[in-house]
Amino acid sequence: MLTIAVCVGSSCHLKGSYAVITRFQALIREWELQDVVELKGVFCTGHCTGAVAVQLNEGPVISVTEATVDEVFNQQVLPRVGVE
Repeated sequence: MLTIAVCVGSSCHLKGSYAVITRFQALIREWELQDVVELKGVFCTGHCTGAVAVQLNEGPVISVTEATVDEVFNQQVLPRVGVE
């Protein structure tokens, strides 16, 4: 199971965390990955200077915007769940 943790703290909320979460939800449904990908909201990760803070499992925190969600999903999520 891959966990995508999206920060919903004040700073990330203002930077568009709701839109990032909504797009991740759509992509998970589109690829039918509900059984292997868990999407959850978390509070402050301490990475408030970039865009919305997103962490895959216990990996490094990456900055994601609504415009880069698809790229992150394709490059980071799909390979980790065995989809090429």
